[in-house]
Amino acid sequence: MEENLQKNAVFLEKNERIEDLQCKDLKIIQNADLYTFTADSVVLANFVKTKKDDLCVEIGGGCGVISILVQAKNKLKKIVAFEIQKPMADLMQKNITLNALQDKLEVVCDDVKNFSKYVEKADVVFSNPPYFKVTNFKQNEVKKIAKEEVLLSCKELCECASKMLKSGGAFYVCYPASRTCELVVNLSKNKLAVKEMFFTENGKGKVQTVFLKAVKDAKEEVKVHPNLVTNDENGDYLEALHTKYFC
Repeated sequence: MEENLQKNAVFLEKNERIEDLQCKDLKIIQNADLYTFTADSVVLANFVKTKKDDLCVEIGGGCGVISILVQAKNKLKKIVAFEIQKPMADLMQKNITLNALQDKLEVVCDDVKNFSKYVEKADVVFSNPPYFKVTNFKQNEVKKIAKEEVLLSCKELCECASKMLKSGGAFYVCYPASRTCELVVNLSKNKLAVKEMFFTENGKGKVQTVFLKAVKDAKEEVKVHPNLVTNDENGDYLEALHTKYFC
């Protein structure tokens, strides 16, 4: 049964729900049958820094939460988000409509390796990519492609970001902490020097994810920020992060 949301003529399908992003009255629709975003997406959105006239590109737009938050925080004129899976691209377009951002965000449902068909050199690229190795675990195909390197490997991600960026352009990305070395090596091979980094940890002291800013053709000198704790001792997401670190 569909529910008419009235605002911006958006409808909820079965298994879809609206959540409050707790930032500038923004909302996000998630679908339980598709991939739903995690705290990584919100942390990455806060990490990204841009100038208002920058051409920004997201690799793997998902439901659109990162691009929506980045646009809201940086007041950008345009973000182009590549999302290869049509169900996710359609959901992102719905979220863009819900938040009346049609003139600010553009969804491209295509392989990001074909980026030159759609955009010139970018100033900023950001991505919360499918960062797990491919497994034999059976799951929903949309979720598997969103989580695992089925269609985009670490090597391909870094190559694509480098080709897309102007000299001096910045690439923001997150990856499992256990794969930090692999990520840095691939960035370096593609003339992307790590300039800033930090790790997130749960409330039990376990380091989980690395967040990096790499700059094309820059000198190799990195600023390491303190770890960011994203969960309490019970594993629950810390809502206080929204007010302290985000909007």
